Amino acid sequence: MKKKNRDIEKEYPREQFIAKLRRLADALETEKAFRIQVGKEKLYIPKDALVNIEHERSSEGEELEFQLKWKSPIK
Repeated sequence: MKKKNRDIEKEYPREQFIAKLRRLADALETEKAFRIQVGKEKLYIPKDALVNIEHERSSEGEELEFQLKWKSPIK
C-alpha cells in the first residue's frame, strides 16, 4: 500500500521541542537512526538522511527550518 502525501506542521511546547532537538542531535552525533512521532504518525529517519537548514523571508515574516530528507521504502 502506497503512503499518502502529507504536509503538516505541529506546534510543541518549548520544553518538548528542546527534548526532541536534543534527541535528534544525539542521534546525528552518534550516527544512529532517529524515531519521532509527528501528529499521529511515527517516523523512522535513517542514520544516513541528508540534513540541511532552510531560511525563508517574505512580507509575512521569516522562517527557519531544520530539515532531514531520506527515501522511504515503498509500502
